[in-house]
Amino acid sequence: MAKIPLYNAEGKKTGACDVLDAVFGVPVKQAVVHQVYTAMMANARISWAHTKDRGDVSGGGKKPWKQKGTGRARHGSIRSPIWKGGGVTFGPLSTRNYKQKINKKMSQTALRMCLSSRVGEERFIALETPPQDGKTKTVSALRTAIFGNTKSTLIVTAAKDETMKRAARNIPRVDVAQAADVSVRDILEHQYILATKDAVAALEKRLSASRANV
Repeated sequence: MAKIPLYNAEGKKTGACDVLDAVFGVPVKQAVVHQVYTAMMANARISWAHTKDRGDVSGGGKKPWKQKGTGRARHGSIRSPIWKGGGVTFGPLSTRNYKQKINKKMSQTALRMCLSSRVGEERFIALETPPQDGKTKTVSALRTAIFGNTKSTLIVTAAKDETMKRAARNIPRVDVAQAADVSVRDILEHQYILATKDAVAALEKRLSASRANV
């Protein structure tokens, strides 16, 4: 079985804990992780920009001048794309769909790979008991004692923990997530993972169960 370092609430190493190889010891394939991460970023994208083509711009119902005899170029509408204030040709539209399908099996596999990568790099730390005083100073000191001030850290809890969220929300480069919601994007966007022992068990239950159902 794979092992991950175990620390106490004071940031001191107390040993190691065994974790499932099926979740934390999976061979990493960069192509699979990249495909899932790219799809997640695309699905989070919102198409805000929207231009009007010549059919959407108001005005221009009358022909600017007669077809022949003026010596000028022929025009049918002042809302033509070549006129100032006219419509836009091939401009961005808010109806564009950036969604990409993510296969559930591939998504779960990529998450196991990301967790395994962090374990292999010794960037996944288990915590015996999380701080319970709800103080930002305590959480900040814990992060500094284990990783240092400059390392981006994801704190993973077994369930929704508002106390931990309040304590960590003002600490730069620190985020909190529960085990049921952790994604490939969460792992890749943080250098280090700090998970409670209960959260590690919840991740094992979530990912080993999904693997068994595939």
